[in-house]
Amino acid sequence: MASGFGYYGNRSRCFTFWQEFRKCYAMADRPEQCTLQMDDYFECLHHTKEKARAKAIKDQELKLNEEKKKQDELSRKLTDSANKSNVTRLGIIDNSVKQKEASN
Repeated sequence: MASGFGYYGNRSRCFTFWQEFRKCYAMADRPEQCTLQMDDYFECLHHTKEKARAKAIKDQELKLNEEKKKQDELSRKLTDSANKSNVTRLGIIDNSVKQKEASN
């Protein structure tokens, strides 16, 4: 689409990047001087950096979801065990026995 015409007759989405790259390439002494403009143009065409960023974000989101599931499972197990032995964990029985012994 370097011609500048898009699908509907207007300028293509990357035409301005192409113009910048072409202008730099025409004026540069060495082609290496235009790597930034070339990178911008290729990113506009192929979206490689955008796709890599989206993949990294998705991977991080999946990792955080897995960690949250593990944390939720652990807290659920702790809650279940606390519910099963709540009376003894609170020390209600031991304290009442000690109070009776102390009063006698």
